[in-house]
Amino acid sequence: MAACEDSCMESAVRSRIEVGIVLALSLGASAVYSVVSIVGRLTDDRPLGDQSAAINQSRSTREWLDFTYQFLDVVFGLAVVALALYLLWRPGADPFRRIGLDLTRPARDVASGLLLVAAIGVPGLALYAAGRALGVTVAVVPAPLDASWWTIPILVLAALKAALVEEVIVVGYLFTRLRELGVGPWATIVSSALLRGTYHLYQGFGPFAGNVAMGIVFGWCYTRWGRTMPLVVAHWVLDMVSFIGYPLALAWWPGLFAAPEA
Repeated sequence: MAACEDSCMESAVRSRIEVGIVLALSLGASAVYSVVSIVGRLTDDRPLGDQSAAINQSRSTREWLDFTYQFLDVVFGLAVVALALYLLWRPGADPFRRIGLDLTRPARDVASGLLLVAAIGVPGLALYAAGRALGVTVAVVPAPLDASWWTIPILVLAALKAALVEEVIVVGYLFTRLRELGVGPWATIVSSALLRGTYHLYQGFGPFAGNVAMGIVFGWCYTRWGRTMPLVVAHWVLDMVSFIGYPLALAWWPGLFAAPEA
């Protein structure tokens, strides 16, 4: 009995250390940097509403080099997803099946994902607009305006990378490990949602609140469905619309989406 207890305690300690390492290599580090970023923004001379945050911006003035950097960002950004799946792999248990990241029910997953898009997308946009109006959200520039022939494919891949990293790490992997450590479902949902909100905090308090709400919805859905695939579909679609539709949104609502002048 004593040997069994010691073994269980050692396993729990190893799991906690493993979770810490995975988060430190991925979104946990992003959350820390995001907290530092918002502190820097709040102590800046300019109000929060007069600042901007750029995503997916050009990395070089030379087109072929910019494409190479962007493509490599996608490829190596997925390494932590591979690591999480590898750590979830155990004899007789496919890690993809364990977290529902497979193609066994594509039609239902796509339909569920699109339903989540409808439930999350419009309220998220409204919350962003409210945050901009209240001056607690920075202007987020999610895509470059100087498009090249490869810009849209790269943005689609960048959206897929973000969806896989966030949903596999913050939902599939983290929920699995916390359940094994005896953490209750709602404690897991809330802690995962707070993590999701925190690594978006660099965008301001509106995106923080919106992503916490999204995390609660996604976490609840995962506990019900046991699948990350609908969450990946929803996240991918939301980010594709955000990234690719930005120039159109900027033309229609420049007061809401235009970055403040430096």
